[in-house]
Amino acid sequence: MFKNLMIYRIAPEWEADLGSVEAALEKNRFVPCGPTQQKSSGWVEPRGEAHAALVESVRGQWLMKLATEQRVVPTAVVKKRAEEIATHIEQTSGRKPGKREMKELKEQALMELLPVAFTRQSMTRVWINPEARFLLVDAGSASKADEVTTLLVKAMAGLSLRLVQTALSPAAAMTAWLMEGAAPEGFAIDRECELKSTDEMKSVVRYARHLLDIDEVKQHLQHGKVPTRLAMSWQDRIAFTLTDTLVLKKLAFLEAVMEQAVDDGVEKGFDGDALIATSEIGHMLPELLEALGGESDGLQAALQPAAAPV
Repeated sequence: MFKNLMIYRIAPEWEADLGSVEAALEKNRFVPCGPTQQKSSGWVEPRGEAHAALVESVRGQWLMKLATEQRVVPTAVVKKRAEEIATHIEQTSGRKPGKREMKELKEQALMELLPVAFTRQSMTRVWINPEARFLLVDAGSASKADEVTTLLVKAMAGLSLRLVQTALSPAAAMTAWLMEGAAPEGFAIDRECELKSTDEMKSVVRYARHLLDIDEVKQHLQHGKVPTRLAMSWQDRIAFTLTDTLVLKKLAFLEAVMEQAVDDGVEKGFDGDALIATSEIGHMLPELLEALGGESDGLQAALQPAAAPV
């Protein structure tokens, strides 16, 4: 259900119930791109069933899904069409369009091409843990997560978010774990990592399917390279890659989780998948933050609601 996670802390003053969140999202329900619209974003049913709720609650965990649709027009195609228009102008008037007019012709070409362009859709899941006051976005990039959180902050009155920061930076923690050849209790280092130098060369060393408890890795660290990604696992239940920006990537539930789900009679489908994901990650996340020295307040400016127009 979740492949990547960016972790936000919800400010304590925000109070909302399921009904108010549903009403807020309903105002920005997804509508496909119009003929000349390049991009459209809005909320869809997380369960995947038409006319279902926009917010699903599974054991007190709130789940949402943002749909984004884009009309795909390659830059080269727009440029070629603009040049065709410019050539026609030159042939019929004897006047060659200048730089400013060429910019306008590219915009004209884009408007011509958009109605026949293919569309591409992507989905981003969002999970709110109202009791623990976490908001998690299934996004592997800051730009995508920013898009989602900006829409949420605008939609929900009083909502304020900040990226979770820890007392010990992930890079410093990963360096210590690799130097010691051991992860904190409950965690294990797996066989992938990425190390980058901090000088102007920005050299990169990547290990894949490789033991990391070797002198070569330690030498890279001693020479100033910094871990930016490290594959790990928790309690033999969840595998993930920790990044230096505290993004969890490549999340996967291991065999022990699936076996327990069968033993517990958890049914396959949306509710079962949501129960497994939120329960397992919900138990792991506090331990990961503790391994990073605990949360550090005030290091990241909060995302505040948009100011009301004057």
